[in-house]
Amino acid sequence: MADFGFNADFVQDLYAQYLKDPSAVSESWRRFFDGYGRSLFTGRDGPDGEGAGTQEAEEEQKKEEGAEPIPASQPSSLPLPRSAHLQALHGVGAKIAENMEASLTLPTATSARIIPVKVLEENRRILNQHLSLIGQGKASYTHIIAWAMIKALADHPVMNSSFTRVDGKPHRVQKPDVNLGLAVDIEQKDGSRILLVPNIKRVQTLNFFEFLKAYNDLIQRARTGKLKLEDFQDTTLTLTNPGTIGTVASIPRLMPGQGVIIATGVIGYPAEYQGMSEETLSQLGVSKVMTLTSTYDHRIIQGAESGAYLARIHELLQGEDGFYEQVFADLNLPHEPVHWARDENPALFDSPHNYEVIEKEAKVLQLINAYRVRGHLLANLNPLGYEPHYHPELDPAQYGLTIWDLDRKFITGGLGGQAVATLRDILDILRETYSGKIGVEYRNIQDPEQKQWLQERMEQSRNKSQLSSRMKRHILLKLNAAEAFEKFLHTRYVGYKRFSLEGAETLIPMLDALLDEAAEQNVQEVVMGMAHRGRLNVLANIIGKSYEKIFSEFEGYLDPHTPQGSGDVKYHLGASGYHESLTGKKISLSLASNPSHLEAVNPVVEGMARAKQERMGDIRWEKVLPLLIHGDAAFAGQGIVAETLNLSQLRGYRTGGTIHIVINNQIGFTTSPTEARSTPYATDIAKMLQVPIFHVNGDDPEAAVHVVKLALDYRQKFKKDVVIDLICYRRHGHSEVDEPSYTHPLLYKKIEQHPSVRQIYTEMLLRNKELQPEEAEEMAADFRERFEQALEVVKSLQSPDGNGRAGMTRDREARTKNPLIDPATKSQLKGPVSNTGVERERLVKITEQLSSTPPGFTVHPKLRPLLERRKAAGTGKAPVDWSLAEALAFGTLLCEGVHVRLSGEDSARGTFSQRHAILFDYATGKEYVPLNHLDPTQAKFDVFDSLLSEAAVLGFEYGYSVEDPSTLVLWEAQFGDFANGAQVIIDQFIVSSEEKWGQSADLVLLLPHGYEGQGPEHSNARLERFLQLCAEDNIQVCNCTTPAQYFHLLRRQVYDGVRKPLVLMTPKSLLRHPRVIATLDELTTGHFQEVLDETEPISKEQVDRIILCSGKIYYELWQGRESLKTKNMALLRVEQLYPFPEAQIRGLLQKYPKAHEILWVQEEPQNMGAWGFISPRLSRLLPTDRQLRYVGRPESASPATGSLKIHQEEQKAIIEAALGISQGQ
Repeated sequence: MADFGFNADFVQDLYAQYLKDPSAVSESWRRFFDGYGRSLFTGRDGPDGEGAGTQEAEEEQKKEEGAEPIPASQPSSLPLPRSAHLQALHGVGAKIAENMEASLTLPTATSARIIPVKVLEENRRILNQHLSLIGQGKASYTHIIAWAMIKALADHPVMNSSFTRVDGKPHRVQKPDVNLGLAVDIEQKDGSRILLVPNIKRVQTLNFFEFLKAYNDLIQRARTGKLKLEDFQDTTLTLTNPGTIGTVASIPRLMPGQGVIIATGVIGYPAEYQGMSEETLSQLGVSKVMTLTSTYDHRIIQGAESGAYLARIHELLQGEDGFYEQVFADLNLPHEPVHWARDENPALFDSPHNYEVIEKEAKVLQLINAYRVRGHLLANLNPLGYEPHYHPELDPAQYGLTIWDLDRKFITGGLGGQAVATLRDILDILRETYSGKIGVEYRNIQDPEQKQWLQERMEQSRNKSQLSSRMKRHILLKLNAAEAFEKFLHTRYVGYKRFSLEGAETLIPMLDALLDEAAEQNVQEVVMGMAHRGRLNVLANIIGKSYEKIFSEFEGYLDPHTPQGSGDVKYHLGASGYHESLTGKKISLSLASNPSHLEAVNPVVEGMARAKQERMGDIRWEKVLPLLIHGDAAFAGQGIVAETLNLSQLRGYRTGGTIHIVINNQIGFTTSPTEARSTPYATDIAKMLQVPIFHVNGDDPEAAVHVVKLALDYRQKFKKDVVIDLICYRRHGHSEVDEPSYTHPLLYKKIEQHPSVRQIYTEMLLRNKELQPEEAEEMAADFRERFEQALEVVKSLQSPDGNGRAGMTRDREARTKNPLIDPATKSQLKGPVSNTGVERERLVKITEQLSSTPPGFTVHPKLRPLLERRKAAGTGKAPVDWSLAEALAFGTLLCEGVHVRLSGEDSARGTFSQRHAILFDYATGKEYVPLNHLDPTQAKFDVFDSLLSEAAVLGFEYGYSVEDPSTLVLWEAQFGDFANGAQVIIDQFIVSSEEKWGQSADLVLLLPHGYEGQGPEHSNARLERFLQLCAEDNIQVCNCTTPAQYFHLLRRQVYDGVRKPLVLMTPKSLLRHPRVIATLDELTTGHFQEVLDETEPISKEQVDRIILCSGKIYYELWQGRESLKTKNMALLRVEQLYPFPEAQIRGLLQKYPKAHEILWVQEEPQNMGAWGFISPRLSRLLPTDRQLRYVGRPESASPATGSLKIHQEEQKAIIEAALGISQGQ
């Protein structure tokens, strides 16, 4: 039994249990005892020994059971007092006595060393703050001292040896492995205490994190009686800690087989300082101390070696040779350890001119500011593992601050609501606020009020919310819902694309908390936009889309009555619903449909939100909240993100602040962040707005909930955007059928081993005794049962013909064509009208108002002629030009209660200085909008000069038009081909949203178009592209040639009862062309005509050539024909290209029975313009003896020449060819 040393008493107790009932001990002990039979405590050393009679074993057993003890063979060495009572030592007590007597046979000596523990104490504190943050147990002083012992052996391996005799000769045994014994005091069931010394095997192979786990596991097993036989074998050195009971120093006994035992004394101030206050001790720079003793086998270890070993432990505990740096690195700590330094406290030498004191105070304020600016760089944000960073600006040592300053008080400037605090408290506040699971970037905000508000809210709470037990359970409930939903789909629909939220499930409790808080703050509606990642989960667990509907989409049967249509994949569809808060308040939700073009939905959502706000009269931006959910790669990579952010504070596009949540998967499709952006964070683009950016660890749902509530409060107070970077991961590939480990094998090995956030949070609640295990399982099981029931409902819905599901077959005609708008707004839609004219009196009155200015207003000298011409037009003394016809269309609609909204680059004045919707006082610069001063009961006219963006602005206006069908919404391109920059919005929303989602709009696109020698980029509005996109009556494409036509077309757009986008080619040179005019009479009656017949008085019987055209070239053809004075040609203008006016064109062609030559004339190249679209349609209308001929520019890669001279020659050739003029004629 000598091999068991201190543990022999424990082994004897186990042996007694074994003798009574072998099954009472573990298998490893049972095997050991089986080998010895009953000889273990009868003097025998091994199994099967001879002479191990049962009589001795029985005597031993009787002794254990309380029988009369065998008389001692050795009399007491001391006389006994007469009244003394003798108590025999049995069992454990007897074995301890035997062990101690056996230890006297070892020739030992002891070294002692007193060491300061200031560095140890402070670094342990930092360690424990971090371990607490990640949900781990604390590190004790003994953990760190033991680690220093292990590391010190590298320089003093002799301490890991033992003494033995071989053939009677003394030998030193140098152990190859370090098996560290730990003295553990255990209280037994009967209240007695027992000392065990199990060991951790091969500790030299572990890092500190692994050592910490092994240490804690050994202690836990010791206290629960689960130690195994091997835990006691082969100990090479031991650590004991009698300091826990107040012992200052101890000389423990060394057991055979070991070379040294280290004992630690109590940690405290030296006795001579114990009467001083903590503050005085801090000012004096007095550290607590601890006594270490090394009791060693003097046969193999000398005193100098023992002393040197203690000295090395001392050095390591003081932080030499990167001891703490490695400890911190092993635990992925985001902080630098503190180091030993000489104390220099200028306050000890008090003086009114002690500049060193002032400088140190200033340095502390610098450190505080550095954390506010850069603290996020040390935050623990990555759920897959923290990579430690060091930033010199966040190191107190860089400011001349040492461990001796930690308990000294400094001015804080109001940090955490305190005017003065110790450096220790200052660092605690800073690290918890700015470098925990939340990192914040906000110091670039220039507004002091906003910075101060954020500072106070974060620092006083240390960026943590005190959540009730009910709220924590609610968070877990939402995590369960999110995870169970994904797992159910993953197992039921294997191989289906669903763009899982797994890895980012924290989004669900985060959104839930946001909506709860928004409802409490009386927000009435949240308008959401997001890409496909996690969309189904949001639809199910936030919007409230039923599981039955979602599962039916996986089954392939779509509901034809879904308002958002059914012409798209399930993870693009929008929905509406409501959220009920924990207090019972309800808030409406709408999730916009979106295409796969990431981030394209952003401006659409902003436009929808603005429309809702204006309909509600939400002038304070308190009732409607836009919420955008992004992906990390897309947020950094897609230009429309920056464009949309730039809208946020502009008068024409402001929505009072948007909450942005970036689901940061730390990967694109297969692209890593280092290849996807040039910035440290995916959210850095948002810094241009000077708004707070919160980075939060996705594995900490409580931190995420805290951040999103803070974000909402900031938005509601300052009406600005907020960005939340939810750093998480993507458990599967880009879609569930993709294999991500092809390109990121190491990342996905880590993800595969990483527990879900639900598991992590559940374990934390269990660990904190805030949840019972059975409750956690019941929550998860409840959701699984709900999903199964929903799936059964879907599968049970048999259609009448047995081929599908009832009410779930795809029927395009059955789909609704209206967007989600209020019933009150729907009632404002008017039916089709045949007359869009306006009575003359109203036109005259509006014209008068348009040409008038308020008293005292100084009109720009160059604009006076314009106003005079407009005034004359109202009296019939001047014609109505293009810009006045537009203004009259707007004015009449406004007076009829129709809100008009126009925006675009330079739209207020007009690219070609034609509109002047806003007049500026030439003397004061004050604005005046004549169209807002027509009638006291009129609707509002809005005109906005947009930022230099096409995609975001057009997307915004589209969203506005979708949401408010009672408003005429127009977007104007500076030049028509600039619409190229918004092609995604055009393709994915404007022309296809009705077919895909049943989402219609009345948006008007004004695209200046025409060949006037301005070069390739200012000539062609790409008419051919819009015509190529035409199908199923999805849009209208027009090219007006008269102001009257424009007037009636704009009014038709409002009153035709059909919600279709209008793409209109608008003029440039025609704006001031003398023939492009109208009279007031043309505006009083009639309507827009899709095709205009010949206007000159020619005989239709004489016409043998019909020239069809569209747009500006008509006037050039007319001028050419006039110069020829010929009457055999008819000029027909196709004003509406789509829907193609087949009946009107056929009717006009029939009026010219002798016209055998039919020409389509255009100024665009043959591969552009309307030719490719109109050619087959016109050809179908012609008799077999007539053929359609093309006249125009030949095919070209570029829209137009850059040479004015060449342009003129080309244009002349087109006119001559169309009119049949031979070259040189």
